[in-house]
Amino acid sequence: MDSKPSVPHSPPLRQGRDFIARHGETVFNFARRMQGHHPHTPLTRAGFAQADAMGAALREILGPKPRLTMWSSSAGRALQTLAVIAEHLELDWHQAHHDDRLVEIGMGEWSGRYYADLASEANGFLDLEHGLYTRPPPGGEWYDQIAVRVSSWLADTDEDSGDRLVIMHGMSSRVLRGVMTGMNVAPRFDAPIAPDLPQGSIVRIERGVETVVHWGSGRDSAPA
Repeated sequence: MDSKPSVPHSPPLRQGRDFIARHGETVFNFARRMQGHHPHTPLTRAGFAQADAMGAALREILGPKPRLTMWSSSAGRALQTLAVIAEHLELDWHQAHHDDRLVEIGMGEWSGRYYADLASEANGFLDLEHGLYTRPPPGGEWYDQIAVRVSSWLADTDEDSGDRLVIMHGMSSRVLRGVMTGMNVAPRFDAPIAPDLPQGSIVRIERGVETVVHWGSGRDSAPA
């Protein structure tokens, strides 16, 4: 009998604050294509504007040259977003850490497909109200697998001191936030999943409590 990956029931509680941010809009988002774990999909002008607003918001909160550990998904769109934010904060982008465990949900055979085309073949594949898939993508990931990898990242970085910034994606950030705030596992999705937020949004998580500190102007309910 196959066993499901184990999802932690309680979040690790660091001493510092975690600022979890969703990258800006990309060309795939604009065209309504399945993006998933595509490593390099560039930001649009709107995406750069969202990153600019995120940087300004974080500078207002943290001030210039804050003591901040920077983390990013290894995907190009997250690294581009971080570059703009780091400039606002007067920090060296090259000092950021990258980790594949922070990438977006793997889309398997759906990767790169247009939403409209997929909707005609797999009706109801996306729960529009909650912005979540209703079934695993063929050959792709499910939410419990994301929970395991982001939980592994949390365990390995628990000793990061002070505040840190984490730039990632729509689906994977929702699972990370769910794990970090100790949300119950949603039986339908086999993982704890936080509410959807638009692209360009930032939350602060401190001792397991989440606060939205910047509401992005981008899309919601779309994998990014």
